[in-house]
Amino acid sequence: MAQCRLLLFLAAFFSIFGLLHASAGDADPVYRACVDQCEKTGCVGDKCSQHCNFTSGGSPIDGPWYLQEPLYLRWKQWDCLSDCRYHCMLSREEERKKLGLKPVKYHGKWPFQRVNGIQEPVSVALSALNLAVQFHGWVSFFILVNYKLPFRPNKKPYYEYTGLWHIYAIFSLNSWFWSAVFHSRDVDLTEKLDYSSAVALLGFSLILAVLRVFNVRD
Repeated sequence: MAQCRLLLFLAAFFSIFGLLHASAGDADPVYRACVDQCEKTGCVGDKCSQHCNFTSGGSPIDGPWYLQEPLYLRWKQWDCLSDCRYHCMLSREEERKKLGLKPVKYHGKWPFQRVNGIQEPVSVALSALNLAVQFHGWVSFFILVNYKLPFRPNKKPYYEYTGLWHIYAIFSLNSWFWSAVFHSRDVDLTEKLDYSSAVALLGFSLILAVLRVFNVRD
């Protein structure tokens, strides 16, 4: 009986991950057909991707795609598949809007429009704002403990947890920096850096909270 329950639990657990991996948008047959067709032709309607490397006759263009696009877009690693998914997503959402349907997620993300190659400009702006606020707070704290508060007889800062808060500031700046990068361009590397930085910040925040609650000192 216990083994049966364990198997049911594992089946339910992994089915949840399967549901999380797929989204209503990328499961849409119309969207899938659009992406398949785009990868063959390089175009979605009148929108053609330079990354797919096709001429109007369907033959490949000589030369790598990174020599054919603006410099500021090269680092973003757009390729034929990602461009096809993007243009098919916009095309499909336009059709859904005309039918009075609400937007749906595609590959786990809402259908945002790019701005100068940036995937989620509002999220990037908010992450950058948080980064600026954290930096301002760190500088203000540094000035406070080093120039406004008196030092102890051993020439250490008056506030005993100064070092820990400096480390916390570094973790925060790192986390918000990678958050801005991740929302600018979601690839496997930026996703891992964003999530790992956030986990590191949360972990250190927990350690710092425990030290402060129990008044742990040197």
